[in-house]
Amino acid sequence: MLPTLRDGDLLLVRYAGPVRPGALVLARFPDGTLAVKRAVERRTSRSGAPAWWLLSDNPDEGVDSRHRGAVAEDQVPAVVVARLWPRPGRPRGSRTRRPG
Repeated sequence: MLPTLRDGDLLLVRYAGPVRPGALVLARFPDGTLAVKRAVERRTSRSGAPAWWLLSDNPDEGVDSRHRGAVAEDQVPAVVVARLWPRPGRPRGSRTRRPG
C-alpha cells in the first residue's frame, strides 16, 4: 500500500483534537521523534496509562507501534485535519495552465 502522505506534504493539524481510530495523528515517540501515523486503537501503556496503537500506512517502511509499543495519549498532541499541499486529487508536479 502506498503511503497516504509523502515528504514535503503540508498538513493542517488540530492540537488537542479528539483522536479516533483511523485518524492520522501527530505523535511524539519516546526518543523525541515527531511522526504522522494512523491511530488504530486505544490501549494502555506499560505503565497502565491511556495510550494509542499507531501504525504506518506503508508497513514495509517507517517505525510505528510494532517497533516501539503503544504511544501514551499525552504524546499524541494533534490530529491531521487536511493535506493543504499538494491539493488532494492533484498529482505532484501538475500545474494549472492559465489562459493568456
